[in-house]
Amino acid sequence: MSGHFAQRRESRVAALQYLYAWSINQPGDLTGDLTLFFEHLEKPRDYYAFAEELIHGVLAHAAEIDGHIRSLAQNWEFERIAKIDLAILRLAIFEILHRKDIPPVVSINEAIDLSKQYSTADSKRFINGILDRVKDKAGRDARKADPE
Repeated sequence: MSGHFAQRRESRVAALQYLYAWSINQPGDLTGDLTLFFEHLEKPRDYYAFAEELIHGVLAHAAEIDGHIRSLAQNWEFERIAKIDLAILRLAIFEILHRKDIPPVVSINEAIDLSKQYSTADSKRFINGILDRVKDKAGRDARKADPE
């Protein structure tokens, strides 16, 4: 894996870890909480700039993203979705809908890889099903980034 892709993967993992923790216990002071979070990671905070963009993006659009998950998770009560799966979905849906520089299929593949690493075997199909429907509704070419 090249340096850029490895750094992006590590940033997605960091963002996933933060969003998972956030879903369990939302901090009163986001800025201070993020400072503490990044201090405990292996590399300096600026290495994780992409993670920080993702975290802020997901949190800024949380209501919209959760609305998509609620409408697409048929036969699943939102409250019963595993917190780790929810964090993976939030991350990928934010990328698909708001990061035009990332092709949707890349976001979906990354989410599936994260689910293989951090969740259960069954979650992969659940996550893929929801993200496929988000991708179809997004109205973009799934294999291309839109330069802005």
